[in-house]
Parts: sequence; C-alpha cells; structure tokens
Amino acid sequence: MSSNPRGPEEIQNPEVRTLLDERATRLRGRAEGTVDETVIMVAEFPLGEERYALPLESLRSALPLRLVTPVPLSQPHVIGVLRYQGSVLAALSLAALLGGHGWRQDPAVLLVVERGDGELCALDCEAIPRPLSLPAAAVEAARAQTDGPVVEVPMNNNRQIIHLIDLPRLFARGAGARNVG
Repeated sequence: MSSNPRGPEEIQNPEVRTLLDERATRLRGRAEGTVDETVIMVAEFPLGEERYALPLESLRSALPLRLVTPVPLSQPHVIGVLRYQGSVLAALSLAALLGGHGWRQDPAVLLVVERGDGELCALDCEAIPRPLSLPAAAVEAARAQTDGPVVEVPMNNNRQIIHLIDLPRLFARGAGARNVG
C-alpha cells in the first residue's frame, strides 16, 4: 500500500491553488511586516466620559451591585459590604477612590479585584468590562511618566487614552485607602 500525499505543488484545482497562494502571501506579509509585540490584557470599562481599565489578572469576578449591604456611618468611599465565596468584602466607590470622577449612569456592577496585597475588595462600575489588550511597551512608557495610581496609555495613534488603574498604588496611597477592606 503506497501512500502518496499531495504537496502544494501537486494541487490540480486552480481555484484551490489560488486560494492557498493568497493565504501564503498574507501570512508571509504578516511575518515580515510585524513584530510580535508583548501585550497586557486588561478589563476596560467606562467611567464618566473616559475609558478606564484594570489588569485582567487582578479581576476575579463581576457581580450585580444589588448584592451590597449598605454600612451606615462608613467612610464616603465605602458603599457597603458583600459576601463573596464565604468572605465579607468591602464594596468601594471607584469614582470616589479616584478623586471624584462622575459616572455617566448609576453603577450596576461590582468588580471583585485583588488589591495587590493579597486581599480582595469590590469596586463599583457602570458596566461589565470588556477584555482589551494594551501594548506592554506603551504601558511601561506611560508608567515611567507618573507615580500615581492611574496611568494614561495612548491608543490608536494617541487619539484615545485608556486610564489604566494600578491597584497596588491606588490602595497604598492615603490613610482611607489603607483602612478599607
């Protein structure tokens, strides 16, 4: 029994041959014209009129805001508490933590995040975030220009800015942030 696999040169159907040649040309163009760039995956969401993001590796869950139990006489950035996987977490106002940015619509979602110190908390959000990749080089360049908790990463040839939230920096600053959760 002889096996005679056909290679690309042996394809008789001209339409199939043309299709394969076009694919090969596109793939060669990609390999020659682009360099594989390292990316950072983030969860992007609106905050007022701007776009914000959290590193995807810090996001644990998205939950409905209605799960929060208000805490009377709490600090202004504390919305309340909620149960998550057997633990009680602080639910915090992201807008208040960032210095009073306003929402376009009332928050309806809580994002359960790892704060950078091994602890979890929940942050309010207008909508469920969507995954987005940011070029690692652009993120590092933007981080080098600020020591604050929000890094402005330019996108699409500087036409859009993604405000990347550095959670460890956000929760390390200010006495109020250290005592939440």
